[in-house]
Amino acid sequence: MEAFKNINKPSKDEQKVAIESYDALASVLKQLKSENPEIEIEETEERIKIPLSALQLLGDILEAMSKGKPFSLVPFATEVTTQKAAEILGCSRPHFVKLLEDGEIAFTKVGKHRRVKFEDVMEYKNKMKAIQKKHIIDIMKSDEETGLYDS
Repeated sequence: MEAFKNINKPSKDEQKVAIESYDALASVLKQLKSENPEIEIEETEERIKIPLSALQLLGDILEAMSKGKPFSLVPFATEVTTQKAAEILGCSRPHFVKLLEDGEIAFTKVGKHRRVKFEDVMEYKNKMKAIQKKHIIDIMKSDEETGLYDS
């Protein structure tokens, strides 16, 4: 499985079907007791055992699609190039390389090329979002205290 291939926003038709499917699947998942439930494909009448965790992942995918969000499955421990990692973070590749060299994000070198684990990039991104959120809250509190912000 190649990371980041075919990341597309769901069409309106896919979004509509996902809404209906997600609601049905979410309701069924609450009732399941087995770790490997069996599902039936109506079109072929074939029955398939599927791990519960895979069905829950399908639920997450359908939920994202129902909201019109693009999604991609990325295998665990996938390594990405510095260019792809920079795109994920929304920064330039030189800036991303500086983050690596400053020790902000772990990386390995393959020859002269740097490789970064996808999880490490996402962890850094989430950490930065949390810091940004804290700064926004601090600014809002400061504005409220000085009377600049009317809630």
